[in-house]
Amino acid sequence: MRWLIKLDNGLAKLSYFCGWIACLALILMLFNVFYDVVARYAFNNVSIGMQELEWHLYSAVFLLGIPFALRTDGHVRVDVIYAALSKKKQAWINLVGAIIFVIPFSYLIWHYGHDYAVEAYSMGEGSGDPGGLPHRWIVKSLIPFSAIFTATSGLGMATFAIRVLKGESTYEETNSKEGLA
Repeated sequence: MRWLIKLDNGLAKLSYFCGWIACLALILMLFNVFYDVVARYAFNNVSIGMQELEWHLYSAVFLLGIPFALRTDGHVRVDVIYAALSKKKQAWINLVGAIIFVIPFSYLIWHYGHDYAVEAYSMGEGSGDPGGLPHRWIVKSLIPFSAIFTATSGLGMATFAIRVLKGESTYEETNSKEGLA
């Protein structure tokens, strides 16, 4: 089953790439907020575009952080029962959860998010505020892209669960303690 290992590793790389992009967006957001606060309180200068850029970057952090959180098992879960289960039962829960919940939900997000982004692009939607950012379709297009990456992370959850069920891997190898830092 070398193909399964290669597929799983490729999906993991894609999820980690999303995590790095989310990390970069978080750092950029930090500098943006710092600039905005200093400009506002030290120089009494307010930039609507910079304020809007904050939520654009936050959207990137959130939407691209989801695939990374799924891959590293860093998402919110009720571990009271899950942690007490054997690794095989955990793998079955992850496999079924990925196939029944993550991948179909990602499809729905992609389907509606795609229409949402295309509509924003075709209308030439921009900020309604003077001095705001144009091209709002860029941030709205993150929704369907995030859904694609979340679906691939769901597929990665499934392939990794299959590897655990076959005894080729364990959940201790990848967990949220690794992180990006």
